[in-house]
Amino acid sequence: MADAIVLITTESDMVSEAAKRIVELDGVQDVYSVAGDVDLVAVVSTDHFEDLTSVIPEGIAKVDGVVGTQTLMAFRTYSREDEQAAFDLGGD
Repeated sequence: MADAIVLITTESDMVSEAAKRIVELDGVQDVYSVAGDVDLVAVVSTDHFEDLTSVIPEGIAKVDGVVGTQTLMAFRTYSREDEQAAFDLGGD
């Protein structure tokens, strides 16, 4: 499994339209409209690392209105559910 967080900058009048197109791409789990230096944040998950190229540079980056992306690769996932499951199994 390969996961990434993609920070996306769009043209100012294309934020909503770009988000709607991005969330329809295979591998994109969620798209958030955010305040700050970027306009959108996408959560991407694929079966294989190589599949990220079809989702990010060949997909997200080519959506009308997208002017730039920055990708953060996930190495390890931490979640409350995982932590609770470990304690339920007797792990510390």
